[in-house]
Amino acid sequence: MNTSPNAFEFTELIVCDAQAIRERVRAAGVVGAGGAGFPAHVKLQAQVEIFLVNAAECEPMLKVDQQLMAQQAARLVRGVQYSMKATGAREGIIALKEKYRPAIAALTSLLPSAIRLHILPDVYPAGDEVLTIWMATGRRVPPAALPVSVGVVVNNVQTVLNIARAVEQQFPVTRRTLTVNGAVAHPQTLTVPIGMSLREVLSLAGGATIDSPGFINGGPMMGHLLTTLDTPVTKTTGGLLVLPEKHPLIQRRRKDERTLLSVAKTVCEQCRLCTDLCPRHLIGHELSPHLLVRAVNYQQAATPQLLLSALTCSECNVCESVACPVGISPMRINRMLKRELRAQNLRYEGPLNPADEMAKYRLVPVKRLIAKLGLSDWYHEAPLSETEHLTDNVTLLLRQHIGANTLPQVQKGDRVVRGQCVADVPAGALGAPIHASIDGIVSDVTELAITVVRG
Repeated sequence: MNTSPNAFEFTELIVCDAQAIRERVRAAGVVGAGGAGFPAHVKLQAQVEIFLVNAAECEPMLKVDQQLMAQQAARLVRGVQYSMKATGAREGIIALKEKYRPAIAALTSLLPSAIRLHILPDVYPAGDEVLTIWMATGRRVPPAALPVSVGVVVNNVQTVLNIARAVEQQFPVTRRTLTVNGAVAHPQTLTVPIGMSLREVLSLAGGATIDSPGFINGGPMMGHLLTTLDTPVTKTTGGLLVLPEKHPLIQRRRKDERTLLSVAKTVCEQCRLCTDLCPRHLIGHELSPHLLVRAVNYQQAATPQLLLSALTCSECNVCESVACPVGISPMRINRMLKRELRAQNLRYEGPLNPADEMAKYRLVPVKRLIAKLGLSDWYHEAPLSETEHLTDNVTLLLRQHIGANTLPQVQKGDRVVRGQCVADVPAGALGAPIHASIDGIVSDVTELAITVVRG
């Protein structure tokens, strides 16, 4: 096993059949790096027509994929080719925004005939995979269905780069590239060991520049409020945003569910702006946020079919952050409904209606979104750092993916090396293994995590 995923660079595809590709990706613990963490080897089992790289990265302030594409263009193209071979895809598409000009320039001369670029407008949420598929191929994924249902498999940039490393070097996922942005001394995009605390990540960016900061794990639209910076980096951590504690994006996330429901019942006037701007609704899904808000507060207006449609919400947050004029959060109401419906093992089945004729014109321009969110003073370019950042200890969460929890394969006191499998899912279960991200000694093993101390 190589000591570093960047120890050397392949210039040509290696000979590897489809099954070997999937096995190497599985052994490397590659999962969807865009947020959900779906095991990549499972996606590569599908047989489809199109393999699509979702390179939109439309969350304001996150700068990862656009810079990695420019820096590692050749590896990205090879990752697409391996993925096409595994899935039997006849066409590969890299969907990225026109403003990512360095990436476009780096990729264009490397594209074989079966792979093309699709240039996206600078709108939100172009990175919702259902929207990306529609914009890049014209195909519409039915509500509650997977992209494979329309002959497409989707992965994001960092996932595809990890696929290439897994196939070529058989090197596991032990590093994560993420953006640190907002009220920090040195906004940047950096690569760190998985398991490093976000407190240490913030320190690498020079720390916060304001008193009483608030923190978001991820992007400003879909990211989650952090209650502690001791949270470790995982395979799906996309960013760390630092904003004033009194910023609306922080205050909204601090509202409890009871307050949210009370506000919705008191002030919702059923203007339906949330539905008119809902991206899933625009492309023909039944999802109607304004009706769900009414149904939650007035049960006589609820029907089983209406309530189940909440399961198709992508949680893009356009309804709250852009559409609603009175501060309601239909997205969080949908999230509450989804939690209850999933606890009952209920599923949604519904029609795919015709797309709204105005759909492409109702997506939100990112420049307007930045202003709407009050981020203009905190928006920075966050250049990519090529420094290899180290740490003295890591906390490796046992759940970094959709599916079953991993089970520890090491005990307290064991010595491990970077790249060694320290946790794996039971045979036949959905999931992906976890690997040590530093050389060291296992200092603790709990039901939630494995801690490794350098030594």
